[in-house]
Amino acid sequence: MMQTGKFLELIQGLAGLSSETEWVEFKMNRAEPEEIGQNISALSNSAALLRKHCGYIVWGIEDSEHKVTGTTFEPRQKKVGNEELENWLLRLLDPRIDIKIHEGDIDGKDVVAFEIQAATNRPVRFKDTEYIRVGTYTKKLRDYPEKERVLWRIFDKVPFEEGIAKKDATSDDVLSLIDYPNYFAMLNQPLPDNRTAILERLTTDKIIIQTSGGHYDITNVGAVLFAKNLRDFDRLSRKAPRVIIYRGNNRTETLREQVGNKGYAIGFEGIIRYINDQLPQNEEIGEALRKEVRMYPQIAIRELAANALIHQDFNVTGTGPTIEIFSDRMEITNPGEPLIDTLRFIDGPPRSRNESLAALMRRMAICEERGSGIDKVILHIEMFQLPAPDFRVSSGNTIAVLYAPRKFSQMNREERIRACYQHACLQYVSGKHMTNATLRKRLGIKDSNYPAASKIIKDAIELELVKPKVEKAGSKRDASYVPFWA
Repeated sequence: MMQTGKFLELIQGLAGLSSETEWVEFKMNRAEPEEIGQNISALSNSAALLRKHCGYIVWGIEDSEHKVTGTTFEPRQKKVGNEELENWLLRLLDPRIDIKIHEGDIDGKDVVAFEIQAATNRPVRFKDTEYIRVGTYTKKLRDYPEKERVLWRIFDKVPFEEGIAKKDATSDDVLSLIDYPNYFAMLNQPLPDNRTAILERLTTDKIIIQTSGGHYDITNVGAVLFAKNLRDFDRLSRKAPRVIIYRGNNRTETLREQVGNKGYAIGFEGIIRYINDQLPQNEEIGEALRKEVRMYPQIAIRELAANALIHQDFNVTGTGPTIEIFSDRMEITNPGEPLIDTLRFIDGPPRSRNESLAALMRRMAICEERGSGIDKVILHIEMFQLPAPDFRVSSGNTIAVLYAPRKFSQMNREERIRACYQHACLQYVSGKHMTNATLRKRLGIKDSNYPAASKIIKDAIELELVKPKVEKAGSKRDASYVPFWA
């Protein structure tokens, strides 16, 4: 619930507008659910078109002179059939944007405001129809193709990072919400000794944007990376990474769950430590030393966790990056489908839908400057002689799976072929080529059992994942192979 002072300031600001606009709708008591849904779609799309962060429907304000008259509308008591109005609206809106309901008393009169998130990556529709405001009227977007074209151009140009996580924050708000000492420390910069210099530096990196009246907007990239607590930013709170530990190899029984509520940059090392602390370890004895070795190489966990944070689709609402630890595997999931084919993760150039976020993470050495992060994952998985990781897309999510140690004899055909393809890729990007011998070493196959490696290579060739480096080679034991894209 918005504080009384903030609510009064919001309503006075909206009522002070010269006329009803394409991003604000004033009403008295009329609250037909169907009409509300259409207005939400229209106001969300119009707010995006006009580069506003939000649109508003306000009940209790007379729409000609904007006088406070009060309203009898009680949104939290309103139902459509047996369903609460808010749930009904969210169910029929696509995508499910954020809607905040504010209620307050102004001069003894009840006022209600719906704060509606501006559309981000595509027009918001209600019941399969997209709406737009034309003057003070709500119309179907398809009837105004020029507005639709402009809207799509805006979506193409405005990345998530430039969106606003919190509007009109004071300088005190900024310094209390953003972990600025860690921002300077992680960028290896001295902490300025005065408030003005701190705010100027945060502005330079677009952590904040200065607005009128000495206030600031905190950007999405600033909040998601440097928030002391992501729960202070309503639309980002669900983007906090979660680590879930299960008993056994399925999701039947959860042992522990940890939510990382700090910004990604300042909380990253804590997440990695927590994950490592949950993993079983083995004692490795080498020469005169004993050392504890975790089940999975830490560098692989770091790279995949960083990728999940950086490459997620922030426009997918209600979910964030998740690391799930089972007895036989670890699954790292982020919302959104990848921008390149999963088969090309190893060699493909880096592409991120969140370039500003990725650039800051690279400057802080949390992720790779080049597209070599997955190369490192595969390299260390091979060094640990673990089964090949699986990169896949499921239900609009990107999933990376690390598997616990398993002998070659326990691997199925699909796992062996995947290991063969990834090994061929790694060899190629390292300036080498896969052979029967290198694959045997990778999979722990005895030299005397070279036909087993040959069979895997043959299967991979049939699936068009690898190919001979030279079409007519001599002995298969001496032949070399490259990935299909080489």
